[in-house]
Amino acid sequence: MKVIVVLFMMFCSASMFAQTYTNKEVKLDQAFVDSISKIEYPYLLPIWGKKVAEKGFKLPLSAGIGVNYYWQESKVVINELYVGFNNGQQYFMDDIVRFNDAVASSNIVNVRPDFWILPFLNVYGIFAVSDTSTQIDLDIVVPTEDGYRNVLQIQTLQEFEGVSAGFGITPTVGVGGGWFALDMNFTWTDLDALDKPAFSFIFGPRMGKTFKFNKPDSNLAVWFGGFKVAINSDTNGNLGVSDIFNFDGINEKLDNAEVALADTRVNLDTWFNNLSPIEQIQNQIKYSTATAALNKADQFVDNFSDAVDSAENSTVQYSLEKRQKEAWNFLLGTQYQLNQEWMIRGEFGFLGSRKQILVGLNYRFGL
Repeated sequence: MKVIVVLFMMFCSASMFAQTYTNKEVKLDQAFVDSISKIEYPYLLPIWGKKVAEKGFKLPLSAGIGVNYYWQESKVVINELYVGFNNGQQYFMDDIVRFNDAVASSNIVNVRPDFWILPFLNVYGIFAVSDTSTQIDLDIVVPTEDGYRNVLQIQTLQEFEGVSAGFGITPTVGVGGGWFALDMNFTWTDLDALDKPAFSFIFGPRMGKTFKFNKPDSNLAVWFGGFKVAINSDTNGNLGVSDIFNFDGINEKLDNAEVALADTRVNLDTWFNNLSPIEQIQNQIKYSTATAALNKADQFVDNFSDAVDSAENSTVQYSLEKRQKEAWNFLLGTQYQLNQEWMIRGEFGFLGSRKQILVGLNYRFGL
């Protein structure tokens, strides 16, 4: 059953943007508004930047590059699971597998160039490397005459390295230092364990306030918001058995599983044969379903035992559907802007089944 563990991986790209925005000063800052409108806007981007500046909007420098570190841990729900060994038949496992826990974690370093294409629209690229792990705790269970029996328990940890690329857009609006942003990005991550890159979509609405300091162009922004992750649900892969499992004590576990399956089959047959003819008719579907599950579990344990015996040459093939246990969690963040060029940012995600931390450094320049 260890095969199952291998299957589950999830990569979440970070929603990473430097919190700059085009800001409309309020009437209390009329002198500042007038001073902005008199300055000749020197850059090609954003489009209509000169016209917007003439109307009293203060624009950020039009291009930037950021480096970010992102850590996340989240729970994953897995179903529609098929497993096979050594390119043999894949078996549908949902009826005999119970996931106690499936946790995906990622450490990501991200480089993110960005450009203000329009005064209220930032567009950016995502280039990242990641170390991702998936920890699985599951049971193999079979029906009995009065419930279910756990015949094999598996815990495993699988680690992956990935390379990601993608893009994002962030529409923003700011008035008097208050602002609202809708960050969206689309990322593809290539992992050795998967047949094709994993896709993720991040949506992060944020609302915040920027507080000025006496030092020109220096300020502190604080915000709160949400973070939604959607990942492609279909996953197919192929892994070596020896790359997945710790074989310490595995033969004993498999022997115990075979004994438990045989004992369960005897008890099930004895229960059914002791029923009256009418009761057998009433319980025929239950008996047939339990027998089919036992047959599948027997086949799986046999195939898995064979794969363990020749672990160096054995492989596991799988397909499954996965999703975040909870799509949304909350964010709190802050950014200190030293000047127009340099910014330091931190963000913390909490509540729900996902936790995340982001720290980043951003440098801006005019184009």
